[in-house]
Amino acid sequence: MTISAPTTATETAEAAHPKRDEAIAFLVMTILFAAAPIVVYPFFMMQALCFALFACAFNLLIGYVGLLSFGHAMFLGAAGYLSAHAAKVWGLPPELSILFGVLGSTVLGVVTGALAIRRQGIYFAMITLALSQMIYFFCVEAPFTHGEDGIQGVPQGTFFALLPLSNPWVLYYIVLAIFLLGFFIIYRAVNSPFGEILKAIRENEPRAISLGYRVDHYKLAAFVLSAALCGLAGGTKAIVAQNASLTDVHYSMSGEVVLMTLLGGMGTIYGPVVGAVLLVAMQNYLAQYGQWVTVIQGAIFVICVLLFRRGIVGEIAHRLRLSL
Repeated sequence: MTISAPTTATETAEAAHPKRDEAIAFLVMTILFAAAPIVVYPFFMMQALCFALFACAFNLLIGYVGLLSFGHAMFLGAAGYLSAHAAKVWGLPPELSILFGVLGSTVLGVVTGALAIRRQGIYFAMITLALSQMIYFFCVEAPFTHGEDGIQGVPQGTFFALLPLSNPWVLYYIVLAIFLLGFFIIYRAVNSPFGEILKAIRENEPRAISLGYRVDHYKLAAFVLSAALCGLAGGTKAIVAQNASLTDVHYSMSGEVVLMTLLGGMGTIYGPVVGAVLLVAMQNYLAQYGQWVTVIQGAIFVICVLLFRRGIVGEIAHRLRLSL
């Protein structure tokens, strides 16, 4: 009979380090975002938070399951249209409008995910792109979306009948709370038995199947969760910007979220947040250069890929591990 050695205090402390570091990182991120409106235009930060949640939801699929989707804009844009329509036409309060958008993106995720996960690799990516284009053309033609004009003048209303969203400070901190909620859901999903199975599927899918896991079910669950959180970002963005347009459902938006994730660090918790903030900052502060914005963004992206092959956060984390 083999008796295992008792766990030493050093081993216990080493095991506790990752959780402590993650708690510190989350606290630092929360403090920085909470203080950001003091020095940065609040509307810019609200946009950045919505896109950060969008990128985190996308990263859940590509970073932890290994599924590259070229159609995630359909969830962001569809939820935006549904939330904007619910708030403007039906007169629903903002919290219910956002939930309606989340529900719509979740249903869309179930339908499209059930079709897409039947394939892998580039075939999965092409199927998601094709489905996204179908949603795009639906939004162009559907009467309630108003075509290229979109849905304008969406009322912000009062959150839970208590907090007036016409106040930019109130609106900002509600958006921050929504972002932190979505971020926490992703964090818990990744650091759970469900998340470990997703990582196993990413690393070696045939072995996961041989161990008895119903891989397609886990893929579909991750796809639907990602779609729902993209919907949360899209619905919130529609209330913040007071409009829903074809921009959010266009295939170029699916490309942008890929850039955000790769720039910050694919497969990391905080990488998509950093990538989203940087990309939104470039779009806002380089807008004065007109058509050259795309060229400048491309050059910056190439430099980041050459210097940070794992993404900014991924490379920093890798070097810190090597130095310890």
